[in-house]
Amino acid sequence: MSGIVASWYGRYRSPIGELVLISDGEALTGLNLPGIDGSGVLPSAQETRRDEAAVREAIEQLEGYFAGDRTEFDLTLRPAGTPFQRSAWEAMLSIPFGETISYAEQARRIGRPGAARAVGAANGRNPIAIVIPCHRVIGADGRLTGFGGGLPMKQWLLDHESSVFLDPTTEWTGKAPLTLAMRSKTRSVPSASSPFRRS
Repeated sequence: MSGIVASWYGRYRSPIGELVLISDGEALTGLNLPGIDGSGVLPSAQETRRDEAAVREAIEQLEGYFAGDRTEFDLTLRPAGTPFQRSAWEAMLSIPFGETISYAEQARRIGRPGAARAVGAANGRNPIAIVIPCHRVIGADGRLTGFGGGLPMKQWLLDHESSVFLDPTTEWTGKAPLTLAMRSKTRSVPSASSPFRRS
């Protein structure tokens, strides 16, 4: 088992289904979106053990996000990826709540104009969905494109951030919302000065 880093995971039942959060004990390393049936997608590593306490802070902040009380996350993140992927993910952390940018704009922001496709591929490998907001990146023509949880979920998250979302007691159906409720989002939690905080 030499070289294997132990990690812990916890489950959080959100309005869009069960999220599985993964931690190395110091930082959030993963957030898995629900499977097609709405259930949590567990980590595949055998050395990963269940422990909600290890991801309690992340769960509490997600609760605030889905309740409409939190517009930024203040968590230590440690996503595993290539330098290019990490630069793409860091760029997404600067997209404000409720706003979107195109893949071309994201590529420009990391100093790689013309690399929109490569940025899209990097976003598709984002291991910490929602917290690193890949749902806020859309096509240049304004259309929704690729998202690990599916386009209806991406649309739901964007609608939620635009102050229109399903009642938090309503379960995610995978379809466009039929009953909408307006919620104000007035409290913002300051984020760390560095995108990927270290303990």
